[in-house]
Amino acid sequence: MSRIETEARDLLLQRRRALRREQPVLSGSDPFDDGTPGGVLASQALAELAQIDEALGRIARGSYGTCVACGGPLGLQRIRAIPEARYCLGCSGQRPSDD
Repeated sequence: MSRIETEARDLLLQRRRALRREQPVLSGSDPFDDGTPGGVLASQALAELAQIDEALGRIARGSYGTCVACGGPLGLQRIRAIPEARYCLGCSGQRPSDD
C-alpha cells in the first residue's frame, strides 16, 4: 500500500468512526427517514458512510486514485481534499453532484 493510500485509509476510517458515533439511535422501521431534520442529517451521514466504504474497497482492490469513469488519475490534491472521491475533475463536472 502506498503512502497516499495509507493516509487516505486512515482519514477515511477516522471519518467513518466519527459518523457512526454521531448517529442517534432512533426507534421505528427506518431510522434514517423519520421525517425530522435529524432524519435528513442521518440519511446524509448514511450516504457519506457508503462513499467511505466504497473508497476503502477501492484501496483494498488496488484501484484507489483512479477515476471510475475514465480510468485516469484523480490527482494527489483531489485525493487529499476528498479522500472518498470517485471521479477526476474532468469527469466530476459531467456527473450529478456525487463527489
